[in-house]
Formats: sequence, C-alpha cells, structure tokens
Amino acid sequence: MTSTPFHDLDQYVAIPRLSGLVLSPDGTRLVTAVATLNSKKTKFVTALWEVDPAGQEPARRLTRSAKGESSAAFTRHGDLLFTSARPDPDSDTDDDDAVPALWLLPRNGAEARVVAHRVAGLGGVHVAKDADVVLVGSDVLPNATDDESDERLRKARKEKKVAAILHDGYPVRYWDHDLGPESPHLFVSTVDDDVVAPLASATDPRLTLRDVTPQARSALVEQGAAISPDGRTVVTGWNVPLARGQQRSRLVAIDVASGEHRVLVDDPAADLGSPTISPDGRWVTFSRETISTPHEAPRVTLQLVALEGGEARTLAPDWDRWPHSPVWLPDSSAVLVLADDDGRGPVFRIDLDGAEVTRLTSDDATFTDVCVSPDGARAYALRTSYEAPSHPVRIDLATGATTALTGPVATPELPGTLTEVETTTEDGRRVRAWLALPKDTAKAPLLLWIHGGPLGSWNAWSWRWNPWILVARGYAVLLPDPALSTGYGQQFVQDGWGAWGAAPYTDLLAITDAVERRDDIDETRTAAMGGSFGGYMANWVAGHTDRFRAIVTHASLWALDQFGPTTDAAYYWEREMTEQMALENSPHLHVGKIVTPMLVVHGDKDYRVPVGEGLRLWYELLAKSGLPADDEGRTPHRFLYFPDENHWVLSPQHAIVWYQVVEAFLAEHVLARTGEERPVYPEILG
Repeated sequence: MTSTPFHDLDQYVAIPRLSGLVLSPDGTRLVTAVATLNSKKTKFVTALWEVDPAGQEPARRLTRSAKGESSAAFTRHGDLLFTSARPDPDSDTDDDDAVPALWLLPRNGAEARVVAHRVAGLGGVHVAKDADVVLVGSDVLPNATDDESDERLRKARKEKKVAAILHDGYPVRYWDHDLGPESPHLFVSTVDDDVVAPLASATDPRLTLRDVTPQARSALVEQGAAISPDGRTVVTGWNVPLARGQQRSRLVAIDVASGEHRVLVDDPAADLGSPTISPDGRWVTFSRETISTPHEAPRVTLQLVALEGGEARTLAPDWDRWPHSPVWLPDSSAVLVLADDDGRGPVFRIDLDGAEVTRLTSDDATFTDVCVSPDGARAYALRTSYEAPSHPVRIDLATGATTALTGPVATPELPGTLTEVETTTEDGRRVRAWLALPKDTAKAPLLLWIHGGPLGSWNAWSWRWNPWILVARGYAVLLPDPALSTGYGQQFVQDGWGAWGAAPYTDLLAITDAVERRDDIDETRTAAMGGSFGGYMANWVAGHTDRFRAIVTHASLWALDQFGPTTDAAYYWEREMTEQMALENSPHLHVGKIVTPMLVVHGDKDYRVPVGEGLRLWYELLAKSGLPADDEGRTPHRFLYFPDENHWVLSPQHAIVWYQVVEAFLAEHVLARTGEERPVYPEILG
C-alpha cells in the first residue's frame, strides 16, 4: 500500500494548514495565513503568504518570524497591515513578554515595521474601504483611565504575581480562557502619510489609537465589529446584561468623531451580531438568532437595516437555511453568504431587491473566507471538504465554476475514498452521511463518528477529528448528520431539540444499520466515537446498547444536572433544556447498563464542558457501571487526561498522543489484538 502522511502521525501534524484570505483593493493580490510546525515541533507558527488571483504565479512567502503573523488586512492604497509579537526594533521589551503589535508591510516591498502598539496587544484589524482609517481591538483594565494607567496596573499585577479577578457579572469564562479583569475595547486611528512613508529618524512614527468604547466593560466579549467605508462609523454587536445571569446582544453604531453611541437595532427576542456594512455605506447586514426555549430551537436569519437607522427586515425570509458570513458585492446590490446545506457549505447570492436565493457553487465542498473582486465578476475563497483541507480557489460569479489557484500548500494524498450514504428512519426522517473507506480492504471494521455542536455538520476538513488517520489503519469511518444537524432545514433541528437522547440517537443507529449492510463493512467489529455533544451521544450510546465493541468519549457531557450550572454559558443551557428534560436525557442515569469498554478523554482547561464531567464519568465507570473495576482494581476502561489542554487538544504533540491512544484502544477492543499483536500505548506517557 502507498504510504501517505496519514500513515505517520509525525508527517500528519507537519502538514501546513491554511486559514484566512484577504484581497487587495485593486484585486491583484490575495493573502492567506499558513501555519507550520516550529523547529521543536511543539507548536504551530503562522506566516503570511501571497497567492496570485490569476492562478499563474506561484505563491510567495511575505513574512517570517518565530512569533508568527495574523489578522491581515489591506489599506485602501494596498499596504498590508498585520499583527505579530515579533521583536519590535524600537522596544526594549523582553521577547518572552512581547504582545501582538500592528505592523505595516508597504506595497512596494519595503521592510515591515511597527505602526501601533498597546501593552495589552492588538488584534481584529479592520480597514475603511474609502478612508485612511483603521479599527483594531485591544483589552483594557476596568480601572484604567488611559494607556499609561493601563500599563501601570498591568505591571503591578505582574510584579506582585496577582492573577485574582473580582467579578460582578456573568459569564466569568469562555471556552478555554478566563474573562476579566480586562475586557475588549475598540480603537480607531487615522493612517497618516508620515506613518505609511516615514522619513529617517531614531524611531518610526506610530498611529494614535483612540478608544471609541471606553465604557464597554463586557459588552464586546466575543462580538464582531465593522467600520463604514468612509471611516466615520463603527457598527458592533453589544452584549446586554439581563436579570438572573442572562444576557443578549443588540447592534450599536458608534460615531468615530464624537464617540457617541446609538442603538441601531434592538430585538428582545433575539441575539444580534456579526455586522457588515455595504460598500456604498448605506446598509448593514447582521445575524439574528432567536432566543431559544427548551421547547423551540433557535432560528438564524440574515437581516438588513439602514446605517442611519430604521426598521430592520429579513433577507430571504422563506429560505430554510442558516446564512452566515455575508460579503457584499461591490455595487451593494447583493450579498454572498455561506450556509450549511446537505453535508456541504456552498456559496449563495441574496439580492437586496427581492427574496431570491441563488446557489452559486455546486461541488461537494464547503467554502470560507469569501472575498469579491472589484468588478464583481469573481470571488475568491478557501475551499474545503473531507477530500482536501482548505485551499484557495477562484469562483466565477456568473457560472459558479470554481478554479483552484496555485496555493502555498500541496494537497495531501488520501489513503482511501469518500462516498455518500443515506437512509430513512422508521418515522420517515432522511439521514445522510459521508463514509470514508480504506483502499484494498475487503471488509473494514466500522467507526461511527458523532459530531459536536450539536448544531453543526460533518461538512469540512478537520485536523483534530480527521477520519483518514484511522482509514490509513484499515477502518471505515462513518460521519453522519443526525437530527439537530444544520443544513437540513429548521424542522430537522427541532426534531432533536430538548430531546438529545431521542431522535439524534435513533438517527445514528439507523444510518449505522444501513452501512453495516454493505458488503465492504465488517458489522461484527464496530466502535462509536464523539467529542463534546458527540461525546455526550457516545455516553448515551454506551448506556443504551452493547452493539459496539468500544466507545471513545472526548470532552463529553455526562451528568446534565451538573453540567448546566457549571458550563461557561449556563444561561444558554437554560434555553436548551428544562431540569426535567436534562434528567430525561442525562447519560449518567444509565451508567449501570454500560458494559462496553470506554476511553474517556478530557482537558483540564475545558470550560465549555468542565473537567468535572470527565472526572465523574471516570469514577462512575469504575464504581457503578455494568463493567466496573474488579477486586484488584483492574479495568478495561481508560482515562486520557490533559492537564493543560482545552476542549479540543490543540498542541501538535498532544494531538499525536490523542491519535495514538485512540488507535491502541480500538486495536485492543475492536480488532481484539492480543499476545504479540497486543497494542502498545505511547511510551511518552511514561
């Protein structure tokens, strides 16, 4: 068999990874970010690369540093802004303490230089289309009155080794990081000629950053912002604290000159955010997600409102999909949007003068980071699927045809083939899936992979849950979208809402039954795996059937009555299930029926699914399951614990350990390898 990078985990984690795509104002330059391993192979470092939009010239590297570069954005004159913590020649700060500064790479190819810096770092770069104005994000301490006091307070906390945070609101943490004491603010600055083309001097001139959100507190946590083409108005999502620990978000417009804030759209029934402003400066699109209840799932729509204010309206109100990531056409007549759709993520067009939605791309792929040429004839995007990781393409907006561009990374050879399967459940619901199959295997053992979310879809390449690793070892991997998955209409989400253990579970078993009837599948050797919601479902599967030889549960929900109040956004969980629903759907109440060996995986820095879920699951497997530890404490179950990882397990060497442990556990229980063939767990674990 031909060896591929998926046969060797060191080669696999070394594959460069693309993210982000920006187009210069004149449409002649594309810039993307490429992450590669550092020299010690312990972390990824990102560099910026230029891609030829015409597809004729090879990609060329623009930046190189040990710290990496990100947040690329072009000025209206074609200079490239980016953020990096690379050493600043004009600073005496120790490299270990360096934070991302704003750098400018001149369009004429001169050396990049720092143009703005704050002690808290800078990120989230946005540039006005028709003005020399830049918008950036940076954190500010609550008692700071200016940059000097902010720096003084930070220095004092560091020197005295004080990390304590005094909270007076909720939430207090998010995914894998604590919130506070600092909070995100938005800063604007004019990019003057003396900064773009400075004269020789001891130090280069810097931008003067002005905080246009001095009273933000937690209002901008995890919110997106946009700046108008003339640089006069910033529009942003704005969190609003409510009674009993609840919150929602509205849309706020900020006058850059005066700092005056006005509420652009406020809807008590929904969360609003992700604004984009039309090229003519007249309109704002934004996302509206209805505030769910335990009995009614959320609905996501794209809204339109005049920048000057007025009543908002829904674009494509009858479209039964969840649009996101809108990008305006240059004449402001329409937007391109993305949406999950039947296991894909195509590009769609929505015209402002009607409700019509036109699907532009037709291939089996998902697109991200769309940008449109100045003449509106073409779009550029990153294209991904389970057959290839993200790579740059050009899209003809008249025909929808896609053309691969010459990118900085070669597409890796796969160790198998991808096919599509589907079935119909007893209650008439269509369930579809991708099935990754190994080459030259008569009957492959089957792994059921259950996606997280639960509002999501197996429709794009994943570096963390990559089926080809296990396909290279002879397994077939099934990637189904059960009830609650996106891309199949609102009713499909509603079918599983508040009842995770019902339709999602029966959908998974139905599609597994259908695939097991294939001639190329060994139905006697199967396992189920999942992370987050997928881990929850793996736990539920373990307590409701013994059909699988092994279960792998990663970052999983176990006791829903415990999970709800301790997750990072407990108020959202209250919108999802009542206390009674949580009890009816909690896997921990079925621990006594678990007779299948389980591999439990959890990171201590996971705040979305706190590590207490994994700890309780592990103890109750040993103490209360139908397959408990024996009189000598021996158990077939395993617990892979990462003290310094989060929800995903992101560091390269930990990812290798994750795959190695999963492979060994499956080989032991699914393939039943014993004796000299008994699998060995990674030596690096000690």
